[in-house]
Amino acid sequence: MMPIAAQMETGNGACSVASVLAEGYRCLSGTESGRLDAELLLAHVLGCTRADLIRRHFEGLSAAHVAVFHELLHARRDGAPVAYLLQQREFWSIGLRVTQDTFIPRPETELLVELALAHGRTDDTLRVADSGTGSGAIAVAVAAERPRWSVIATDISKPALAVARENADRLSLRNIGFVCGNWFAPMCEEAFDLILCNPPYVPSTDPHLLEGDLRFEPRLALDGGGDGLLSLRRIIGAARYSMRPHGWLMLEHGATQGRAVRELLNEQGYAGVRTHLDLAGLERVSIGRCEESG
Repeated sequence: MMPIAAQMETGNGACSVASVLAEGYRCLSGTESGRLDAELLLAHVLGCTRADLIRRHFEGLSAAHVAVFHELLHARRDGAPVAYLLQQREFWSIGLRVTQDTFIPRPETELLVELALAHGRTDDTLRVADSGTGSGAIAVAVAAERPRWSVIATDISKPALAVARENADRLSLRNIGFVCGNWFAPMCEEAFDLILCNPPYVPSTDPHLLEGDLRFEPRLALDGGGDGLLSLRRIIGAARYSMRPHGWLMLEHGATQGRAVRELLNEQGYAGVRTHLDLAGLERVSIGRCEESG
């Protein structure tokens, strides 16, 4: 890559926002969202918004700012996810901190939040579990929307759980708790009205695990075993032991796994089994009601 040397300079000889950004565009021209990524990275370095970059177009930058931007450009050109470089991802209109210890929240997972919120009113006092919370995206979004609900988030990864706790603390959420452990193991004798989960569901041999952002994300949060259903089977079988009668289990899964997940739910005796489509029209979240606790 050409060094980030400004071809447009301000009167004091410093690199300008315009010239440095133009170099960023060239550096990332081979990527799908190169212009957007360059703008996001420079805005991050300067501590401003993308809109502010236009207003500051001819403003001079310090050598330190240029050096940091250069480093981020190199990392992005080599494939590092923008979310990890910014250490932030927006989910449910909430700016969440993410690190390489956490899965990067995707827009399609917002469907899981929508379905959860639709199963209870604001003034209800439901108990909700988010199993395998990662960055805390689902738990934090639900807790923020329903202050009277009591939310418990679990994860087997202590570093991920620390990030989730930080995201809740930044919003001063008092109706959410965090427990380290595998799926439902740390829930002890508690029973929940809703159990939400976005488990690993990518088959171990899927080549996508070696492509794009997935190369950088925790394998633990992605790899669903040989057919992608390993964690889903375990969760469906064990969840009813942590549910109140008539409680709902809501699971995100791969776009081609809807039928298999419905069969698993029916085999375990869940009622009202159905699958909901995401905004792309793909089967994304399957749900089932527990008629009796385990």
